[in-house]
Amino acid sequence: MNTAMLETDLPRADVSARDYDRIARAIGYLRRHIAEQPDLAAAARHANLSEHHFQRLFTRWAGVSPKRFVQYLTVEHAKSRLGSGNVLDLAGAVGLSGPGRLHDLFVTLEAMSPGEYRAGGAGLAIRYGVHESPFGPAVVAATARGICALHFIDGKGDGVEQLRAHWPEAELRQDAAGTAAIAERIFQPLSSPAGRPLALLVKGTNFQIKVWRAPLELPLGSIASYRHIAARIGAPGSARAVGGAIGANPIAWLIPCHRVIRETGLLGGYRWGTDRKAAMLGWEAAHAAPRPA
Repeated sequence: MNTAMLETDLPRADVSARDYDRIARAIGYLRRHIAEQPDLAAAARHANLSEHHFQRLFTRWAGVSPKRFVQYLTVEHAKSRLGSGNVLDLAGAVGLSGPGRLHDLFVTLEAMSPGEYRAGGAGLAIRYGVHESPFGPAVVAATARGICALHFIDGKGDGVEQLRAHWPEAELRQDAAGTAAIAERIFQPLSSPAGRPLALLVKGTNFQIKVWRAPLELPLGSIASYRHIAARIGAPGSARAVGGAIGANPIAWLIPCHRVIRETGLLGGYRWGTDRKAAMLGWEAAHAAPRPA
């Protein structure tokens, strides 16, 4: 990643959120026709836009042209990345706040104790708000100990149902003004004050916690298979169980489970939709690629 990247190189949430639904549909079209390597004209027709308008809209969101983005969605690219060695070991020496990361921030993960897990969040105060992001509106929830949820929403309620189901005994309080600064640090990191590291508070089984920690070691633009993750946590042969834990990840984007794909190079499922997963992977790959001087 170019360490001289300007703030405007990152999609600002207030701009990209307005574009995301249309871009997501375009990405869905590109994914379905990836074998044909669709050109600008075909993608623009699908979006019912002129080529000029579509190119400008897409580039404003992704930071690269649609043609360049298609290259990052190909199965061949995914296979080549998976075959390039154990990226998890390679990433071990990469600092979480180094230039190879998506955000200039540091993420720490704390797991609840078994007793707290069983209590379902009893005695815990959670404040939450809905905020715009480059990948659509998201519910951001936090406690005094850290961020406990980041869920994307797609017109199916306000996302609070998932939050309440995961923390049934906690006290939930809507406080978008209070969580706005957190959302800004997550989605507009270069325009936010540095501050202290972002802390995450998760509630899960020991196995799930191990799985959720593993993607944190993947640098920007890298991917790993479910089998790689299983081997990394010392449970070879548990790729299917790893997939289940990945699907239960309560903190999207910051715990980058979208970087875990199938051994074949196919994306696999994603809790918040495969088009969004493709958008995240393509966006990260594009911004991790070397840029012209």
